[in-house]
Amino acid sequence: MKPETITETIKVACSSCNLRELCMPIGFTSDDMQKLDSVVATRRRIKQGDNLFSNGDSFTSLFAIRTGFFKTCVSAADGREQVTGFQMAGEIIGLDGIVSDYHSCNAVALEDAEVCVMPFANVEDLSREFPQLQRHVHKIMSREIVRENSVMMLLGNMRAEERLAAFLLNLVQRLHARGFSQSELTLRMSREEIGSYLGMKLETVSRAFSKFSDEGIIEVKQRYVRIIEPDALKKIFNPETCT
Repeated sequence: MKPETITETIKVACSSCNLRELCMPIGFTSDDMQKLDSVVATRRRIKQGDNLFSNGDSFTSLFAIRTGFFKTCVSAADGREQVTGFQMAGEIIGLDGIVSDYHSCNAVALEDAEVCVMPFANVEDLSREFPQLQRHVHKIMSREIVRENSVMMLLGNMRAEERLAAFLLNLVQRLHARGFSQSELTLRMSREEIGSYLGMKLETVSRAFSKFSDEGIIEVKQRYVRIIEPDALKKIFNPETCT
């Protein structure tokens, strides 16, 4: 049985959303934004631990995350969960379904979340009228490809400390773009989930956190992290290799 979700039939106005600059194209006039509002069908609330969509579900919509955090994951051959990404407010989720009309992963809420449902047929129809929207969708898809390539580089070429440093720098950068602190964050994901994403055992993740803490680079209190020496963190992970 699929986890229960709450669907609101409230019309969501992109034109009045404070995240529109993050998940929608820029350069639209007020009239364009009115038409863009027609793309979004409903707003949907997902409780912590529930799936927004599951592997094998039919693909019908893209989802713009309005509030909350998600993880995407697949089941490995041995039955273990493999985390493939973490998504936050202002990002689009569900692109994996475009290629085959079925979702190829699970999208799980790491905290109570809310998404805007954008039927893909609506997106395609409006893209024909607004090339800016089509280019924006292509940019989102390209960003996902770049992100996947970056993860492959993390898994293939970097030591444990480098992987964790890259992860923390990327996470705080994305959060800062949404108005949060450049130096403080609360991890929505567990260390085990971080390890799954970075290809590290739980013990290795914990050791890397402890090493950074002992060296005065970060302060850690359970899921709260404060970056004390960002330059030291950047030296561990060479930013020139970051895409």
